[in-house]
Amino acid sequence: MPAGLKKQVPAKEQKRFVIHRGFEKHLVMYTRKEWDRIVAEVNDLSLFVRKHRELARQFHRGATELEVDGTSRLLLPKGLTEYAGIRKDIVLFAYGNRIEVWSEEEYKKMLKESGDYGQLAEEVLGKRKGGDERDLLP
Repeated sequence: MPAGLKKQVPAKEQKRFVIHRGFEKHLVMYTRKEWDRIVAEVNDLSLFVRKHRELARQFHRGATELEVDGTSRLLLPKGLTEYAGIRKDIVLFAYGNRIEVWSEEEYKKMLKESGDYGQLAEEVLGKRKGGDERDLLP
């Protein structure tokens, strides 16, 4: 765990993390506290609805608790590294409440396939003010 990234995590939460499969070909890591909060949301889904059960299963599949060792290292589970295509070099991308773990190759591929940033911002954020096309962000 790079020192700069570790400093961004609250001191009481720097030892225990949970990692699982991301929606794209990467891994997502949360502090244990944040993971528990997200799991509570998933657990609120109705198990009487098939799609809810499927989502809960997929969400939890491969989820593994990690503990930072004395040298600030984390050992990523083999099954998860295989899922994410991680062989050697990784990219850690932290935002919001998560740290994404990408193989360097998959991260570069994702960036290339992401499309035009301005157009994406317009499509996602531009219609937030009541859905009026005139309120698009510049």
